[in-house]
Amino acid sequence: MLTLRIFFTLVLIGMVGVIGWASSHCALFDIPREVYTHPWFIATLFDAYLAFTAFWIWVAWKEGTVGARVLWLLTIFLWGNPAIAGYMLLELARVRREGGGLDAIFTTKRPGRIALPACLTSLGIAVYVLGAKTILFG
Repeated sequence: MLTLRIFFTLVLIGMVGVIGWASSHCALFDIPREVYTHPWFIATLFDAYLAFTAFWIWVAWKEGTVGARVLWLLTIFLWGNPAIAGYMLLELARVRREGGGLDAIFTTKRPGRIALPACLTSLGIAVYVLGAKTILFG
C-alpha cells in the first residue's frame, strides 16, 4: 500500500509539474498545426483517451450514482492522469481509514459522492475555457 501511495503521489506531482512547465512555455491551444495533425500525435491521443475510458469503467462500477459516474468521466477526460492519481490516492486513503487491504480498493463499491468530481470538473472546464480564450473570444 505504501508503494502505491508513493507511486500515485509521484504521478500527481510529476504531472502537475510538467503541466505547469508546459503552460509556462505556451498556451494550451497554441499547439502548431503540424503537431496536432501528425499521425503519432493523433495515435497517442487516442491511446491516452482509451486508457482513460478503461480506468473510468472501473470507477463507474465503483461509484454508486449516475451523477458521480458522469462527473468522474468528465474529470478524468479533462484532467487525465492527475485525476486518475487523485482517485487512487482517495481510494488508498479510504482503505487506510476504513481498514481492509488491496482487495478493498478494487472490490468495494462506493456511495457515489459528487462534490469532489463536481469541483474538479468545474475547475477543468474553467482551465480549458481560459486556455481557449483566444479561440473563443478572438
